[in-house]
Amino acid sequence: MDVQIFGVKKNAETRKALRFFAERRVKTHFVDLQERAASRGELTRFAQKFGVSALVDVTSKRFDDLGLRTARYGDERWLQILMDEPLILKMPLVRHGNALTIGAAETTWKSWLAA
Repeated sequence: MDVQIFGVKKNAETRKALRFFAERRVKTHFVDLQERAASRGELTRFAQKFGVSALVDVTSKRFDDLGLRTARYGDERWLQILMDEPLILKMPLVRHGNALTIGAAETTWKSWLAA
């Protein structure tokens, strides 16, 4: 089993995901979004399943700092903003093959392990 986790080390939910898989000895590939942004293809994959609005963390400090509270953009523009400003993504973004989750989804992760 191979799992890819997108997030930031300072984020508590990302640390929970890393710890969850580490405790179960599951190989993970961690992509630190502060070092390297997620590709447009990866973000599009999550957006197609959950919608672009599900990727945006409207409670993040960076979201307020950028003044995006009143922004009304289309999906393409939001994807570009998320690529440029990864700190406004809901974290962690977790991928196992074609299965995807946003945020801490331990019940879904457990089902991956059971399969």
